[in-house]
Amino acid sequence: MKLAIILSTNNAETNWNAFRLSNLALKNGDNVSIFLLGEGVEYLKFSNEKFDIQKQVDMFLESGKGEILACETCMVLRHQEGNKTCPVSGMKELYGLVKDCDRVLTF
Repeated sequence: MKLAIILSTNNAETNWNAFRLSNLALKNGDNVSIFLLGEGVEYLKFSNEKFDIQKQVDMFLESGKGEILACETCMVLRHQEGNKTCPVSGMKELYGLVKDCDRVLTF
């Protein structure tokens, strides 16, 4: 299955759960793409001991099977630069995910 997950919040617990689900899907052989939108581009800002988003992201990226994309406009509005955990992308790529994936989840 091709799964797209759209993160549009910076809530630590929500994003932690989204990445836990993503890692489970990868372990089950699915393809997973995560698109960061709006406040979602700040998803790592609130990682903490209780909701260790960074640990989940590291597992996700180390698998080599998942991809993270981030809305460039949303990043510019928040004065953020792209990096490996928040790579610059755009609406064209989000549209492609929605069009091509079997399932799209939003968090």
